[in-house]
Amino acid sequence: MIAFFKTIIYTPLYNILILLLNISWVDAGIATVILTLLVKLVLYPLSKKATVTQARMKEKEGELNAIKDKYKDKQEQAVKTMEFYRVNKINPFSSILTVLIQIPIIFSLYYIFFQSGLPSIHTDLLYSFVKVPESVSMIFLGMFDVSQKSVVLALLAAATSFWQMHLASKDIDNKNKPATAVTPVGKEDFAKMMTKQMKYTMPLVVFFISWKIASIVALYWLVSNLAGIAQDVYVRRQMAKVS
Repeated sequence: MIAFFKTIIYTPLYNILILLLNISWVDAGIATVILTLLVKLVLYPLSKKATVTQARMKEKEGELNAIKDKYKDKQEQAVKTMEFYRVNKINPFSSILTVLIQIPIIFSLYYIFFQSGLPSIHTDLLYSFVKVPESVSMIFLGMFDVSQKSVVLALLAAATSFWQMHLASKDIDNKNKPATAVTPVGKEDFAKMMTKQMKYTMPLVVFFISWKIASIVALYWLVSNLAGIAQDVYVRRQMAKVS
């Protein structure tokens, strides 16, 4: 399985990175930014679907809570909940499927920047038509050596991680939220509690990993977070216009 993902995901992404580094004005940092944005662009349809599903479930949160209160039998509750999803055209499993599809790609990207070995090149991974760059500059925009640690980039990566998770937990439009969407005291479910905890703990994890390894990892996380935030804001605004 690992060999399969390496062949169809990791190796192609690594070759794209080296192709970018063959451009004279592209340093390792710029190549990281471009590659990350390209992947986010390809994954945009999946990310959009997950955002829409999450937003619709958030909108209907009050009605779902009402079903839980009305039907105490777990089996009957599950049937009514699935019926509710069907009537409202919500697929609660779509966001999970989206995440599962993205995981190998995200891990491949992370592994590329974590163990890329730059400025050294793994020639055994290159396709026949991909040339080895004459030289690889590790100085991003003449300011940051992405092969070294950077507390600034690590802090930015952590801050944008928090920002992205904060936006993801918000409603599309709080002003349009129905009165029935108030969650009863004590009814906050486990998933919501975990989301709140992750909102504060994940940025800390991102900071320490980014700072301990190398700033190229922090740069990847920063760009990925900013692109994710831009996508999330755009999708939610488009949904608010049609609602």
